[in-house]
Amino acid sequence: MRKIKLNQVFKGLFVALITVMVFSFVESCRKDDDDTSEDVKTQKIVFKAEASPGVNITKAVYGIDGNPITVTGLNGTTWTSPEINAEGVVYNSNVVVNATGVDASSTLKVQIFVDGELKKEGISSGQTLSASAAYSF
Repeated sequence: MRKIKLNQVFKGLFVALITVMVFSFVESCRKDDDDTSEDVKTQKIVFKAEASPGVNITKAVYGIDGNPITVTGLNGTTWTSPEINAEGVVYNSNVVVNATGVDASSTLKVQIFVDGELKKEGISSGQTLSASAAYSF
């Protein structure tokens, strides 16, 4: 009689242990959602162009991850894009700026800044200027 009770107790403990393990596994999976909102990084990206005196910047195309923004009708020797707040993973950023130079010694410089730090720069010289820069994260 004692052997039967002890055997039933062990079976009951085994079933309880398995039940607790299954519930623990299910609960841990529920907490493992792919919610990485705490890990989402926001980067501030700015594109700039600066030309030598007398050069006229006319057009800029810039963007991140294949989403270009075109700005036409520009006039002057400097241009700065609005700040882009990129949330999450960014793979590429690109900028191309066109300008008309005064002579062969005219220059045009474009820059990509990420979180205030210069990451890439491109320079063009001549009368017909087209400077570009690309930065991969």
